[in-house]
Amino acid sequence: MDKTQPVPWVPTTLLRVQGLKKHFGAVRATNGVDLDVMPGEIHALIGPNGAGKSTLIAQICGEIAPDEGRIFINEKEVTATSAFSRARLGLSRSFQITELCPEYSALENVILALVLKTGRAFQVWRNPRRDRGLIEQAEERLSRVGLLARSNIRVADLAHGEKRQLELAVAVARDPKLLLLDEPMAGMGAEESSAMTHQLLSMKGKYGILLVEHDMDAVFKLADRITVLVYGKTIFTGAPAQVREHPEVRAAYLGDEHVES
Repeated sequence: MDKTQPVPWVPTTLLRVQGLKKHFGAVRATNGVDLDVMPGEIHALIGPNGAGKSTLIAQICGEIAPDEGRIFINEKEVTATSAFSRARLGLSRSFQITELCPEYSALENVILALVLKTGRAFQVWRNPRRDRGLIEQAEERLSRVGLLARSNIRVADLAHGEKRQLELAVAVARDPKLLLLDEPMAGMGAEESSAMTHQLLSMKGKYGILLVEHDMDAVFKLADRITVLVYGKTIFTGAPAQVREHPEVRAAYLGDEHVES
């Protein structure tokens, strides 16, 4: 009798974007974008303001329908599906502007994310602290981002960097396969950015991550690959060392300060 165990199916790509186009009148916000994220990698998306990053993210998440092109999550086409359907396939997003419940504690925010994931929000949320299993799960997510000691602090009383860490805990509470992180270092000082970079490094390999970020020091420390978006087009995708040396990228975005001597 053959006792060989079946090999679990692993998608070739967690995210695949093909020829994505979105026009707003004469403005070509995305103009034939191709992009993919592999399991376990951090793929950074960079580009100057107005490059089309926000429009691209909104299309990936299902907030805006593309005019042309296709989007696949876990190799299933989602171009015409809802944001909820994409979340069910494993997409979780953190936002450029923190979206948390300010009057709830850090722990309660993560519990809310957990119960929303199960669809039991109205049943469980009335007495969240009575569910020891939910509390333990929430505490584990807070521990992952270094916030366990701040679990009972109201969000309104957390420092800006702590709010960004909490948003990351909320994102991973949904047990995603693919994380879309929209400028997680936005508004942070150098010390906070360093702490967030360390947290993301600790998560490397556990999720596929599409990282949109302006902090180039963080990008070059974190990314396995980098895609550069300019005027709605992907002008280059490659390893960080290739991006540093690419003349068109340097001219369009990086300048000389991020070129190794």
